[in-house]
Amino acid sequence: MSSQEAANATIAKFGFPETLIADYPLWVVLLRPQQVTLGSLILACTEPATAFGAISQEAFDGLKTVTADIEACLKAAFAFEKINYLMLMMVDPHVHFHVLPRYDGAREFAGAAFADAGWPRAPDLAAVNEITDEQRAALIADLRERWPR
Repeated sequence: MSSQEAANATIAKFGFPETLIADYPLWVVLLRPQQVTLGSLILACTEPATAFGAISQEAFDGLKTVTADIEACLKAAFAFEKINYLMLMMVDPHVHFHVLPRYDGAREFAGAAFADAGWPRAPDLAAVNEITDEQRAALIADLRERWPR
C-alpha cells in the first residue's frame, strides 16, 4: 500500500503530499510546516496506529533505515550538532515524530537566518522561524535532492 493510500489524518494535517520529502513502505518524511529549527521534519507512520507499541514489526524495522537517511541528509545539508526526535501525539493522534535538528547558532538558507531558540536546552516549540512559501518550496526541493538514494 502506498503512503498516499494509507495517509491518515495526522499525515494530512502536516501537508501531505505537498510537504513530502521521502516515502518508505510504512513511513513518510515530511517538511514540518513550522520550522522550529532549519530542517525540522515530521516522521510519520502510514499505519493507522495511535500508540507506538501498536505499529507493526515491519514498521519498527523500517525505522532504522528512515532515521539513518534523515540524519545523513540533515547532517549534509545543515551540519546539525544534535538531533531530537519528539513523539508528542497530544493533538495529532497517529504515530509520528517531530524531528528537530539542533544548532548552537543560526543556520542560513534561501536568504534567511534560522535560529534554535532553545539551544542548548529542550527545543522551544513556540519559537518558530518564519518561512515564506518560496523558502518552503526551496527547502523541500533541496532536501529531496539531497535525500540518500
